Amino acid sequence: MNDHPPDTHGAESDSSVDEFLITDEEIREITTAVRAQDSDTVHGFLEDLSGADTAELLSKVSDEDRDELLFMYGDALDPLVFTELDPELRRKALSSMPPAVVAGILSALESDDALDLIINLDETLQQEIIRKLSVKRRLAVEEGLSFPEDSAGRLMQREVVAIPQFWTAGKTIDYLRNAAADLPEDFFDIFVVDPSYHVTGQIPLNKLVRADRSALMDSLKLEDIHPIPATMDQEEVAHIFRREDAASAPVVDRDGRLIGVITIDDVIDVIDEEAQEDILRLAGVEHGDLYRAVWATTGTRFRWLFLNLLTAIMASVVISFFDATLEQIVALAILMPIVASMGGNAGTQALTVAVRALATRELSGANAWRIIWKEGLVGMLNGLAFALIAGVVTALWFDNNMVLGAVIASAMAVNLFAAGIFGAGIPIFLDRIGSDPAISSTVFLTTVTDVIGFFAFLGLATIFLV
Repeated sequence: MNDHPPDTHGAESDSSVDEFLITDEEIREITTAVRAQDSDTVHGFLEDLSGADTAELLSKVSDEDRDELLFMYGDALDPLVFTELDPELRRKALSSMPPAVVAGILSALESDDALDLIINLDETLQQEIIRKLSVKRRLAVEEGLSFPEDSAGRLMQREVVAIPQFWTAGKTIDYLRNAAADLPEDFFDIFVVDPSYHVTGQIPLNKLVRADRSALMDSLKLEDIHPIPATMDQEEVAHIFRREDAASAPVVDRDGRLIGVITIDDVIDVIDEEAQEDILRLAGVEHGDLYRAVWATTGTRFRWLFLNLLTAIMASVVISFFDATLEQIVALAILMPIVASMGGNAGTQALTVAVRALATRELSGANAWRIIWKEGLVGMLNGLAFALIAGVVTALWFDNNMVLGAVIASAMAVNLFAAGIFGAGIPIFLDRIGSDPAISSTVFLTTVTDVIGFFAFLGLATIFLV
């Protein structure tokens, strides 16, 4: 379908990424063919589409068309298509298919991809599918499900290339050629193990092919390896890969024996998944909301909005303390949103920097206070700058009322300073007590900036204007 060759002329090219994606017109043509039960046309389209294109097709058609396409043409889809789908959409698609068909898909994939497909399915359906797998694949899937959620054990690939330390480079190369059918589809390193299957080193493929045939593998191995416990959280795994620039890393059990390998492509997926998850949580939504049912999506967002309602009530209570002041000076009601909005936006800037730094391990106890005070200083300097602007504009707006201008200027400076301090401090505090800073930081920050902003503005107004 999309067989335009990639343009290699860089900036001179007028091509767009869109040229390499399935078009809306193609989606409409396939949908029409599916509804007309024109199997020849549908099969022709599916043969030409890449796995990513087919996944995009499944994500953009209606639920009815998707179910029909999977029911009638599921056997024509490359199993890798399902690894490209959004997790929620993947769950819905696989749940609508017969367990035997899903088992066939899992059997065609590498162990890590197979586990990724079955992991979010209903437990009853999981067991039905597992019973239809081969003994070897069944044991691998059941072992993977036994590891903690989001752990290295669930992320790892069980197909791994390991050789004894006394082999030579020539013998290893001959082994790889003869065992090609049993090797992982993609691998970057060979792991050297002792008789107890403990990892003693790893050898990048490029180092192996450059070595003399007589060279012992034990002499070629890199001893600076980073064995990953199967129970390690996947975010920690991603941090190790990022820090060490690793292409792959061995996964070991409690006794330190090699049980699998994690490769860079898996880690890229983790980094992307964690980044999206943090962004969505900051806004109070969940991954997969685009494909989740209306009532389920409403329920998850209701909890977040209800918490926001409670914090908004707190801000309103602060305002109620100054109702007499507001009755006498109506201008205050007009200006209040400015103070609160500026504080909220400034705080969100600091919060975003802090949450990202925590996620990438750039922020820890060693530099936490330095970052907090730095963000506070940035907030104070911006607060002074905007205090001057807001003060002058307010004074001119309300008949040269210099006192009112000074009041809003002072409140602006105080609130932006507080926004910087709390914007960086709240996620750090939540991380210290074991709470995910991406989930609730925004709610706490909004409450703080609203309360401090309203209290400073209305309090100063009460003192100097009433």
